[in-house]
Amino acid sequence: MSDRRRSGRLAIRRDNPHPAVQRARRTEDEALLRRPTRPDFLDGDPWRALRIQAEFVEGFDALAAVGPAVSVFGSARTKPSHPMYGHARKLGELLAHEGYAVITGGGPGIMEAANRGCQEGGGLSVGCNIELPMEQGLNPYVDLGVEFRYFFARKVMFVKYADAFVIFPGGYGTLDELFEALTLIQTKKIQDFPVILFGSDYWAGLIDWIRDRLVAEAAIAPADADLLRLTDDPAEACTIIDTYVTKRRETAAQVAPDTQPIDADEVRPPTEADERES
Repeated sequence: MSDRRRSGRLAIRRDNPHPAVQRARRTEDEALLRRPTRPDFLDGDPWRALRIQAEFVEGFDALAAVGPAVSVFGSARTKPSHPMYGHARKLGELLAHEGYAVITGGGPGIMEAANRGCQEGGGLSVGCNIELPMEQGLNPYVDLGVEFRYFFARKVMFVKYADAFVIFPGGYGTLDELFEALTLIQTKKIQDFPVILFGSDYWAGLIDWIRDRLVAEAAIAPADADLLRLTDDPAEACTIIDTYVTKRRETAAQVAPDTQPIDADEVRPPTEADERES
């Protein structure tokens, strides 16, 4: 028997220990079916960038047809027996009756309450859930759920598809969403939209600090403090949102004639001079 074996166009000496020879000894089926260890590239930044891109694509694809919507934030620790749970549930129901979808983080507490009320009101209940070390599954009142690994990709969905933010009492995550929205509005990265703080007792101290410290120290302009609205009434929150959306639609209607697509009969065929220039 020959001490060489053929593998495609290769001739391999069977007993040579060199890694290149040993690798070439494997049949193609063996290479295909072998279960490899986790490749290093899966933990590298280029591969991570592709995962991030995929999250944006999936999020945009899932939420593109949601229509008018309001993002609702608040503590995941709020119990169903807490008054704020009832207020968030009522808000979700009222928003649904007004034709808005409700977008939350998809978790328990205030998020669950708003999703629950929206679903009970016949609206579209959306949850953008985040992968956390402590498992946080989607609450049972989400009609359309999207899972995210990255906070920043998830944040884009909350802002991009919302006509307003309603912020219930919450912790660091809630404050993060609040100040993210205020920063984007202040820096004109997004158009101004209502940012409503729900619960005057909870938020009064923060508002006083913003006015007494940030404005007084010229860290922000006085007008920046007016970006916030405060209420204790779900119906009033809906009125604030409706007033803004109606005003925005009226403004859009006024400029619509200048932004309409060109009609086909307005397009003239190219002349010989145009073709020569091109």
